[in-house]
Amino acid sequence: MNYKALLDGIAQAHQQTLAGAARTVNRALVARNWLIGAHLVEFEQHGDDRATYGTGLLKRVAKDLTSAGVPGCGVRMLERMRNIYLAYPAIGNAISSSLLTKFHKSLTHKGSGNSSNPLTISSGKAEMRPSPLPATVVMDLSWSHLIELVSVDDPWKRAFYENECIKGGWSLRQLQRQIGSLLYERTGLSTDKQAVIEHARQQSEGAPADIAQLIRDPYVLEFTGLAEKAHYLENDLERALLDHVQHFLLELGTGFCFEARQRRITVGTEHDRIDLVFYHRILRCHLLIDLKVRAFRHSDAGQMNFYLNYWKEQLMADGDNPPVGLLLCTAKDRTKVEYATAGIDHQLFISRYQVALPKPEELERLIEADRAVWEQQHSEPHAS
Repeated sequence: MNYKALLDGIAQAHQQTLAGAARTVNRALVARNWLIGAHLVEFEQHGDDRATYGTGLLKRVAKDLTSAGVPGCGVRMLERMRNIYLAYPAIGNAISSSLLTKFHKSLTHKGSGNSSNPLTISSGKAEMRPSPLPATVVMDLSWSHLIELVSVDDPWKRAFYENECIKGGWSLRQLQRQIGSLLYERTGLSTDKQAVIEHARQQSEGAPADIAQLIRDPYVLEFTGLAEKAHYLENDLERALLDHVQHFLLELGTGFCFEARQRRITVGTEHDRIDLVFYHRILRCHLLIDLKVRAFRHSDAGQMNFYLNYWKEQLMADGDNPPVGLLLCTAKDRTKVEYATAGIDHQLFISRYQVALPKPEELERLIEADRAVWEQQHSEPHAS
């Protein structure tokens, strides 16, 4: 064996074990979420005290699970767990018998009067439906893939994308692109259906979903308790500017408390990240900071407004004022700084935050000076 063969063998062993670890974590995530969905459906259908909780069940469960330290169980995610349990009952065949036995025992402990198999859901209607995917095949799809597939309501349409996704080894982005381009509908309308499918397969050719991408998937990171590293998401200049802005606000000494960096918010299957999140203990509100290392675009204001409304609806605590947004856009010649609020309708608070927060001119000078230093350092030739 020569030296190159030695290195190739080690690299291959690393990749194979890494892929195995990623698949194991993903299967555990899918199994956990499917079981949570099973518990929710069973409680909603047969729970003795379900009427006590009513339509607010998922909100209460999400709040209590968060307090108990169970990650990844927001209201929207609980809805998906329930839907995927109903859409993919075969996953139960791939879950260890010990976990299923515990699930059955929990139903017996609750005193459910249902004598039928609680894992079998029937709509009571006889209708032609596509054959379900085998459990082993479903478990090879990532949780993100399953979320995307279950969003397709029509079972035949979903089966079409399931088949093509599995055959082509589509990444999540490829699956989203084909659903978005209406591949199913275009195939149905075409006389040469095979040609349409073959063209789509050629567009999707390439390496299967990257193992590193799967490991860094936000759902996997949340499930395993690993941090979403900021350096996965930022370039060097962005990171340097954010470091300086973060330090500057903390040094002001006017009530800023650092809370998060690259704070993820998820709507549907789209993940967005807010660069910096502070809490201002005097104003009793959050400050959301978004940095763009380029000139201002009108869409940036829309994106910030989306962040503010999402935070106000989903994350604002009782007693807090609505969040304030800080948009920083830096181009070669000048920096634009803009504050925004999410539907704040009382002028008193607006007047207070205008006094308590740094003036736009201060932030503009800070960022332009910081950027100039950074660019000078990286434009100078390295000393020999």
